[in-house]
Amino acid sequence: MIEKEDPVISEEEAAQYDRQIRLWGLDAQKRLRGSRVLLAGLGGLGAEVAKNLILAGVKGLTLLDHEQVSEESCQAQFLVPVTAQGQNRAQASLERAQNLNPMVEVHADPERVEDKPDDFFLQFDAVCLTGCSRDLMVRVDQLCSQRNIKVFCGDVYGYYGYMFSNLGQEYHYVEEKPKVVKPTGDSNNGPEAKKAKVDPNETTMVKKTASFCTLKEALEVDWTSEKAKAGLKRTPVDYFLLHVLLKFRTDKGRDPDPKSFPGDSQLLRQIRDDVLEALAVGSDLLNNDFISYCFSEMSPVCAVMGGVLGQEVVKALSQRDAPHRNFFFFDGRKGNGVVDYFGPN
Repeated sequence: MIEKEDPVISEEEAAQYDRQIRLWGLDAQKRLRGSRVLLAGLGGLGAEVAKNLILAGVKGLTLLDHEQVSEESCQAQFLVPVTAQGQNRAQASLERAQNLNPMVEVHADPERVEDKPDDFFLQFDAVCLTGCSRDLMVRVDQLCSQRNIKVFCGDVYGYYGYMFSNLGQEYHYVEEKPKVVKPTGDSNNGPEAKKAKVDPNETTMVKKTASFCTLKEALEVDWTSEKAKAGLKRTPVDYFLLHVLLKFRTDKGRDPDPKSFPGDSQLLRQIRDDVLEALAVGSDLLNNDFISYCFSEMSPVCAVMGGVLGQEVVKALSQRDAPHRNFFFFDGRKGNGVVDYFGPN
């Protein structure tokens, strides 16, 4: 189990995080300052998430990645220097990550996340998985949800990005709302005086509770049920695209590669057909256009998704503001950055 400390904000930290404390309050910053996070995968998305968590001021961040720095790594993320090709990606990212905020304890772990025992994940307050297989994400999510450890998953595939969060069956948070001014009760002022009014200049903190499903439940929706059929039209096609891309990763042990575009394109079409048939949804739900837009990590999409994913981790640890439940999808082909949201709860 995690040994929780009573976090104390020093004068130096208060100055460093002054803007954030003014934004979400001292108590929220203390909760954030007392939290340790595991981040698996230091690709383009992972680097963006790392930056946002370090700048926000978590207590500790462990960067876990067994991959070596490649030319594509240097193009997709900014934490590794161009001279680091061939080095371990987590270790090569450590120096620049630490320099972002010396007050945060940043560690690099060059081992494979798949080889980590269960106890390893239980030492963190939140686990964020990027670039991982479906089986691993389901395993870690089930393990952590039993111990009230917050779990986040995310990936970027070309123009597409997604994130998933599981904050437990009973997640408590506070949300700032405009204060409602009660009526005066003075009958001389007519009917308007009896109505409650919203004062935009004053706010109050409202305590709320949310419930989250597991990743396994979210991915194994029975689309033949009447409830699921009724919600199909409101479900973004990105949800089914995610199934296809995760199946590709399971079958090939990697993501679609531009260097293998002809063969990978054909395989993506076949996996699309198999996945949609297995889910018992229409075969025309996902047309062939998606194939041209799901290769490589695009830096602008990584920046958007890293901002969203990092902010969701910060909100969950600080217990401030309403979280996403449970999926967040992004399609960079939509010039206005339209976001789709889906949750089976």
